[in-house]
Amino acid sequence: MHPFMRQISITYRCAMRYREHELADTGLAGCQTPYLTALYRHPGISQEELARELNVNKSSVTRQLSALEEKGYVRRESDPSDKRSLLVYPTDKALDLRDRLFRCYREWSAYLTQDFTEAEQAELSRLMARISALAEAYVKGGDCACAPSENT
Repeated sequence: MHPFMRQISITYRCAMRYREHELADTGLAGCQTPYLTALYRHPGISQEELARELNVNKSSVTRQLSALEEKGYVRRESDPSDKRSLLVYPTDKALDLRDRLFRCYREWSAYLTQDFTEAEQAELSRLMARISALAEAYVKGGDCACAPSENT
């Protein structure tokens, strides 16, 4: 694995472990927090749209939403305009966790960049935004075997 990709992978996995530790009393897994974050931005999003938003397979969305629903963090309702589709909403329990979750994200970012100057932080943010945009463009363009399939 290219050192750069390995570093991104390590950072991502450590971030999930950090969130799990900081939110241990909530029962959330670190990989479930992006689902809540997306639902805060888009309450009532369909499961299919959520898969696209998070760049994950529909089966992963279904599995994680089932766990979040069981824990009381989300509710799913049939879409009145398409009974085959489910719309997902954060529950009050999830909304009560919002500020704490965002604080967790901010604290992790602050920890990782504590030795960076403001200029270095700005440059890192700019470069990572470029990398993320290219990665998403590739996946959403359908050129990638890892792109969420319309048939999944």
